[in-house]
Amino acid sequence: LAPEYNIRCIEAAVDLPFDEGLDVERKLFMELMTGPQSAAQRYYFFAERAANKIPDVPKDTPQIDIETCGVLGAGTMGGGIAMNFANVGIPVTIVERDQAALDKGLAVIRKNYERSRSTTAEQVEQRMALITGSTDKADFADCDIVIEAVFEDMELKKTIFKELDAICKPGAVLASNTSALDINEIATATSRPESVIGMHFFSPANVMKLLENVRGEKSSDSVVATTMATGKRIGKVAVMVGVCPGFVGNRMLFMRGAEAERMILEGATPAQVDNVLYEFGFPMGPFAMSDLAGLDIGWKEEASSSSTVREVLCENGRRGQKNGRGYYTYDPETRAATPDPEVEQLIRDFAIGKGIEQREVTDQEVLERLLYPMINEGAKILEEGIAIRGSDIDVVWVNGYGWPVYRGGPMYWADQVGLSEIVDKINGYRESLGGRHWELSPLLASLADSGGALHTHAS
Repeated sequence: LAPEYNIRCIEAAVDLPFDEGLDVERKLFMELMTGPQSAAQRYYFFAERAANKIPDVPKDTPQIDIETCGVLGAGTMGGGIAMNFANVGIPVTIVERDQAALDKGLAVIRKNYERSRSTTAEQVEQRMALITGSTDKADFADCDIVIEAVFEDMELKKTIFKELDAICKPGAVLASNTSALDINEIATATSRPESVIGMHFFSPANVMKLLENVRGEKSSDSVVATTMATGKRIGKVAVMVGVCPGFVGNRMLFMRGAEAERMILEGATPAQVDNVLYEFGFPMGPFAMSDLAGLDIGWKEEASSSSTVREVLCENGRRGQKNGRGYYTYDPETRAATPDPEVEQLIRDFAIGKGIEQREVTDQEVLERLLYPMINEGAKILEEGIAIRGSDIDVVWVNGYGWPVYRGGPMYWADQVGLSEIVDKINGYRESLGGRHWELSPLLASLADSGGALHTHAS
């Protein structure tokens, strides 16, 4: 509301006498200050600060001095992670499998610095001088922290951590940037599981504020305290979470994605689904996001069998923004997205072939089916102790997934909607749709019955 109210104040200043213009400005200011969007943002201010506190880790816990950093992988994630450390003056050793991949990664880092409006030419050279490239993991031997940023394959990560265990000095933090894999299993590849922790950066890692730190069963208090402090030092908003598939953010996102895919088969269009979230306040919806990331990520032409809409789109030469054709078509100059009737027909044909009846899906149903499974999963995450407090989940979603801060976060928003109303809707969708993500969280049911709140709940 604030941008619109600013315009209304300017209009009043131009069109009305001075005293009347002041009255309008005062009235609009008070509406904003006492309104729900202001309350949500004040809540979020304190939620972000609460996320720094780990109840079972004493404030005086000794921290490991982080004066040098190692990053394994110079791709999009590894390069962005290296930039975070160089930005605050911490020397980085970045290792790739071969010289060509290393040179490419270092060139991208330099390009990112050079096109940054906040970085002078002198600062570009200073920061690049802090980043040393290598093709030998042995160069991690003196690093205080090493962050692995290779692709998501458990056996590969375990092999790497076994190597790091042999190379890195005693006391070094061994961190994985995994977005979903089991940190406890990764830690078993080492002789020092107490030094292993997850540090899940979000892409692009040099831009996104969230750092989802993932505490393993054996991660020491010192390592936990160090990663939280390091996150703050490199300008991130760090949140400590526990181990489960997808951790907090992605685990909830999976539930939203399942319903988004389901609804386009029932008759909603990708543009309708995306627009509902955009109007809610997200920067983009799930299908625009898929186009941005690339529809062919993880897709293999030789194994494709038209078993999903995404496979059908890829088989039809649609890769997303990268080739101008995905769920949407894209203007080659402006990248502006336009809904594509051909895609909508492909989806309808696919759904009819699966025997799925087509119908009109209202925007309200789209909103409920996208967000209520997330609320339900967030409650399960709290029940399981994966998140320390409900407000931590809100901090994750505001900083990592574009949840509009003026709505506080998913847990806060659910409390404003009313937990009893959400429980009734979830029960109704469970009966009509089925699916694990519609199985009601006992905690959510209990809080609805007792008049409790998700955003203030602590594990």
